[in-house]
Amino acid sequence: MNMKDLKNNFFFIERAGIHTTFQDNGRQNLNHIGIPVSGVMDKRNYIFANSLLRKEQNSAVLEFAYQGPLLKYIGRKIYVAVTGNVQFQIIKNNGEIINGETYRVYLIEDKDQIDIQSTFSSVYGYLAISEEFELDKIWNSISTNTKAKIGSNNGEKLSNDQKIEINHNNRDRALVKINYVNSKIEYLRVIRATNFEYFSEKSKEIFFNEKFTISKLTDRMGMRLEGHNIENFKNTNIKSEGIVKGVIQVASDGNPIIMLADHGTIGGYPKIANVISADFDRLAQLVPGTKIKFQEVSLEEAEKLYEIYNLETNNLVNQII
Repeated sequence: MNMKDLKNNFFFIERAGIHTTFQDNGRQNLNHIGIPVSGVMDKRNYIFANSLLRKEQNSAVLEFAYQGPLLKYIGRKIYVAVTGNVQFQIIKNNGEIINGETYRVYLIEDKDQIDIQSTFSSVYGYLAISEEFELDKIWNSISTNTKAKIGSNNGEKLSNDQKIEINHNNRDRALVKINYVNSKIEYLRVIRATNFEYFSEKSKEIFFNEKFTISKLTDRMGMRLEGHNIENFKNTNIKSEGIVKGVIQVASDGNPIIMLADHGTIGGYPKIANVISADFDRLAQLVPGTKIKFQEVSLEEAEKLYEIYNLETNNLVNQII
């Protein structure tokens, strides 16, 4: 293999999809200088995509929302895996069309196409490859934050007619699969946040007993909820302070906003609760129009549920066949 071969392997983007970006685990420990973590929205599906291909767990993937990309591959054979609730096809260079199955490894050869048509009953899906995308790291991560213009592809989502260069190391992979079905969610489990006592008893009762609707004003930065106003009797604005993924701020109009992967590092709205880490993946996959309820758990319960989440994820990875 010579260096020329490394540059002759790429995807050509025939259709970029609605919001397709490069992602990994994100930028850790930089909030103090105003740099968001970002990273994948659904960590379990990200882990599965890389694990199917025996990749390191911080390897870059393509994350897509709703409609994914149509990619034409040029180069020596590679292997791919798609995860999430995703409908896709592989169009072979001889015209054969394969209706793809998620959580399964496929061989891709020169001039084959991958058509990721849509997600269903969810938002995000993932495409991993056996080789490495040729990307530069920014603050030790390739993750793209389009609001902050940080990350790979100059901080932008992918667009039509781009080339995605691939460093090819001639890795063979087994055509393995994992048996997994994404679970549906009936409620989001939360712990109380730092400003919980800012809200009236009636508002607390509404928050934990009524259903909220996910607004169309939702993206990788945050999820706005509608349906019931939460009354803040103390102060609708506070001094800006650090915020974390999953925290639920209540804006001055009384509508809750859940912070997601690309959230800013500080916020000035009071915080009523925080979605627990074990529910982040299912939270990210909720589509606009979905009705959700909140269930309070203790900090100790939240920590135990996160341990269970990690144990379940690792057990599934170990069952790849």
